Amino acid sequence: MITILKWIMAIGIALFLLGHYIVSYSTLPETMGVTGIVIGAFFMAVGLAMSLPTKMYLTFLFVTRENNALKRKSKHEPKHIQNI
Repeated sequence: MITILKWIMAIGIALFLLGHYIVSYSTLPETMGVTGIVIGAFFMAVGLAMSLPTKMYLTFLFVTRENNALKRKSKHEPKHIQNI
């Protein structure tokens, strides 16, 4: 599942950058007019929507890291402190 999220995030970021390139640096908007701008904006919107799993992935990483740290900490504490 995490691997799929990583691929979706990478594709989303790449699409966002492609849309930014189309709108800012290519001659597509000048050649096609409003349609060229809409194409670039479409790529940016789809890329932004696909990069949303980034938040879920980072939250999962932080929660997992915090749980592991708490487990390590509880192993090293004396027994009388664990029961409080």
